[in-house]
Amino acid sequence: MLVDFEQASAIRQAGPGSFEATVPDGWQQGRGAFGGLVYGVLARAMEAELGDPARRLQTLSGDIAGPVLPGAASIQVEVLRRGAKQSNAQARLVQGSHVLAVASGVFCAPRALEMPALRGVESPERAGWDQLRVLPLEPPLGPDFARAYEYRLAGPAPFSGSHDAETAGYIRERTLPSRRDSPSVIALLDAWWPTLWSILTEPRPVATTSFLAELLVDPARLDPAERLFHDARMAGQGDGFFVELRALWSGDTCVAMNQQTFAVLR
Repeated sequence: MLVDFEQASAIRQAGPGSFEATVPDGWQQGRGAFGGLVYGVLARAMEAELGDPARRLQTLSGDIAGPVLPGAASIQVEVLRRGAKQSNAQARLVQGSHVLAVASGVFCAPRALEMPALRGVESPERAGWDQLRVLPLEPPLGPDFARAYEYRLAGPAPFSGSHDAETAGYIRERTLPSRRDSPSVIALLDAWWPTLWSILTEPRPVATTSFLAELLVDPARLDPAERLFHDARMAGQGDGFFVELRALWSGDTCVAMNQQTFAVLR
């Protein structure tokens, strides 16, 4: 039985700046654990080490250097600075003697400022979630971890040979979290398939080489039962790499954005 995301990303304090986690079986994406889970674990460890709920995760950047396998993992967190409004931290995930993933987090206190309306950026047009079919994205069509999520397709299907390198649709965990938090939003940003698959007609493996997430809204203000709307487009490509821009929407509000660089493996 697949454990839910909250259980899968749980951490335990092992000492100052030191945490332990157990990567569960069933959350793989290929050999290693789903990247959204790995980054979620690192974000959770940095939150715990900072211990300041008034400062939420604003930006997370990270890299996965090797497959994170099911089993025990240790996380080391270093707080780089605690400023008046901002804290910066770094985290490393280790299995055996190998550093397999690293992340940097920027944690900020809210700023009570009125911002001017942003022109030229509108929320994507979309049908209601109940008007869209559920896409059963699980093996052999999709990775193991995809069984933890409900996908409702509003854009090109994977391997449909579309002219548009984009993806769109609603997403939510099949087992609802007790609350919406930063680690779960990071995982939702990463849970959709790459836009390259929309323009292909058969599977081709890719790997994320860099990951940058920007959380624009405090996740605690969101209903954990809400199906957020995902949309993404390929922004550029060359030499076997491509860059994607992703966004999650709650109604007309952009909740979070993500830029990823992918390598095409063959």
